[in-house]
Amino acid sequence: MISNDKTPRRGFLGTMAAAAAAVTLPWTGKRVAAAQGGPDDWLAQQTGEHRCFFDFPAAKAGAGLVHIRNYILTYGGAYGVDPSDISTVGTFYSLGRECSIPMAFNDAMWEKYAIGEYIGLGDPATMAPATRNMYNADDTNNPVLYVGPIGPFPDARIESLQEMGTTFLLCNNALVGWSMELAGAGRGTAAEIEEDLKANTLPGVVLVPAMVIAIEQAQVAGISYNKQ
Repeated sequence: MISNDKTPRRGFLGTMAAAAAAVTLPWTGKRVAAAQGGPDDWLAQQTGEHRCFFDFPAAKAGAGLVHIRNYILTYGGAYGVDPSDISTVGTFYSLGRECSIPMAFNDAMWEKYAIGEYIGLGDPATMAPATRNMYNADDTNNPVLYVGPIGPFPDARIESLQEMGTTFLLCNNALVGWSMELAGAGRGTAAEIEEDLKANTLPGVVLVPAMVIAIEQAQVAGISYNKQ
């Protein structure tokens, strides 16, 4: 596995460039926006009586996913709330090796860009860096779906949570920055990586212009906020 202690100089410069550019980045989600409608349509889908926005810029071994699962199942089991009355939102954004951005992409992207190697995440099935999205893997003993000494929680994977009604948002600005980061690590050109990643998000993931705006919009809409 790769150590997370240091960021290569080129990757660091790419990250800084992304942060500086994010202030004026244009909305480039043409493919996804065309398939999903407007970038803010996700708000109208949060129709449950109990609505919560789970903000996790860092992957943290899938802790954010497990907490969404806990929220949904506890409301159903302990309070008898019907699933249709529960709306949850999760986030994929930020920069760096520990960010939640990689959670948004399909297995093809994990393999093509050696994402597991880059972020230092292994696959117990191969005993090598992961070449598939472990946050969506349905393995019974998936190591990224543990929290502390408890787990695993295979039904906390992204697709399972979507089936429970969870909406996942992917930040366009952060994706642009992370594409620069991968380019700095020798994975290709930033523009090509960005286009590739946007075309290979997991089904149902919603691309939004900026997560900072999505968080604000959720608050304005009266959706509870849970910082992970």
